[in-house]
Amino acid sequence: MIRTLISSAALTLAMTTTVSAATQLRFAEPSPNRGARAEAVTHFTEEVSKLSNGDLTFDMHWGGALLDYKSVTNGVAAGTADMGTMLAAYDPQKLRSLAIGDLPTQYSDPWVGMRAMHELMSTNKDMQKLLAELNFVYLTGYSSTGVQFECAGENKIRTVADIKGKRMRAAGNYAKILDDLGANMVSLNISDAYQAYDTGLIDCGASYFYTIRAFKTFEVADNYTVANWGQLLGFATLMNRDVWGDLSQEQQAVLLEAGSNAIDYFAKLQIEEMNLVVNGLRTGDIGKKANVYEMSKEDRAILAKASEKYVQEWIDRANKDGVDGQQIWDEYTALLEKYQHELDSSGHPWER
Repeated sequence: MIRTLISSAALTLAMTTTVSAATQLRFAEPSPNRGARAEAVTHFTEEVSKLSNGDLTFDMHWGGALLDYKSVTNGVAAGTADMGTMLAAYDPQKLRSLAIGDLPTQYSDPWVGMRAMHELMSTNKDMQKLLAELNFVYLTGYSSTGVQFECAGENKIRTVADIKGKRMRAAGNYAKILDDLGANMVSLNISDAYQAYDTGLIDCGASYFYTIRAFKTFEVADNYTVANWGQLLGFATLMNRDVWGDLSQEQQAVLLEAGSNAIDYFAKLQIEEMNLVVNGLRTGDIGKKANVYEMSKEDRAILAKASEKYVQEWIDRANKDGVDGQQIWDEYTALLEKYQHELDSSGHPWER
């Protein structure tokens, strides 16, 4: 009987040790658990668990239940959560390194943008240093997709000249540039755009094709212009560096592998949604037919020119932070060109 009791106790202890060996990571996700990006986040966590054979699991907190976009930077840095999704636009002073992705460029394909940002943030020592100073490690990134123009009623933006005098909403540097171009900017979140169009508070907005169905703005907007004006890429899942240091090399490798794989997964979801929405707007299959215009190369060049002073501002701030801002910008734009060339020659990875 004594031998049996000892054996049972030993077995129980072994089972307890096996269960407790798994590492659970607290993940603060300010966005709700719905839509393409939520699907990409879930795919990332499931792949981490799969690649680690259950050694890494997650305690998910969706919709800002633990930390919202305004508090997630400080919260993850302090250890309230082990990792979280952050937008540079909500904390541009602290997340200055990540904000390089929010500078308008000629590259609007989400796969190109996310791949370039992922490689820059994962390999550039200066960018890693700036994140480390905040107690962060970069895991994966996201994109808003290309910035387009969306207008209600008789309002439309077909040329840069049409921007002047329009009541508009936008985010980050895009809002600053539109203001420079004569727009009357209204400060509100994209989630409030529907009501703002419906009540006439705004005429137009800088929008994204993959969010149109999510916020149902197609019901109150009538004119869309394909501008493909850069994208918001200062959007990433960052991890507390102290917690990262406590992980084994094998666990770290799993997180990095899953983070890289998440780029392709999310880009595919976005591009499929974008194509569905653009076609749906043109045919009415989305629920309402709308006018879809194409902005000329000449006007897109004007938008690019108007962005230059904000690029220089970022470079100057980076220099003050003790890194070579121009070298980082040159490397970033070279990576964008590299992945655009790969796309042009070989297509997206899931199409090959």
